[in-house]
Amino acid sequence: MKPKLKAAFTALILMAAISCKKENAGVLSSGINSENSTQQNIPSITIGTQVWTKKNLAVSRYNNGDIIPEVTDSAQWANLTTGAWCWYNNDSATGAVYGKLYNWFAVNDPRGLAPEGWHVASDSEWWTVGDFLGSTAGGELKETGISHWMDPNVDANNSSGFKGLPGGYRSETGQFCYIKYLGLYWTATEFNGSTAWYRRLLCYSNFLDYWRFPKTMGFSVRCIKN
Repeated sequence: MKPKLKAAFTALILMAAISCKKENAGVLSSGINSENSTQQNIPSITIGTQVWTKKNLAVSRYNNGDIIPEVTDSAQWANLTTGAWCWYNNDSATGAVYGKLYNWFAVNDPRGLAPEGWHVASDSEWWTVGDFLGSTAGGELKETGISHWMDPNVDANNSSGFKGLPGGYRSETGQFCYIKYLGLYWTATEFNGSTAWYRRLLCYSNFLDYWRFPKTMGFSVRCIKN
């Protein structure tokens, strides 16, 4: 049976209920960066039959070496139809903790966003980890405590070792929102020409939510081993 998930319209309402946050965080760790990573040294965790990266992606080049543009300007971000990344609030210190935010065009680029030997997790692969962890999958996936998550960080125990972080997101209009409240992860699966599926962890819930959002939005990315 699939894990209990909130209704899609509830997810949208909750995202609108909290004003956008712009906060800095101390530099504690870096994300997965393919420029200095190999299959052997990428931190990973086994959950069921899957091997996941333990940190959010932070690459600035596609797997073939081409540069992924960093886009800081909100208007430019809103009009993108090709891959791009940014730090939350365009702040590299915050990004050093939470990783980079990518639009879905970068996720889907044929040059490959993930490091060699890895790929961005698909919608079905996210279902697999959710099914394995059960109805409180969100709590199993979240980092514990309130150093990075907003209080109360409901039922966070990180029993999976995934250490999910609330990196917030960049909206389709280029605004930065909900850092410390929400961790949103693109899947590699599109829904239609303008939207793609994602997964969401929340400070006020132990659910692993899912829905679809415009491909122009900037979310975190986790990878799974080939």
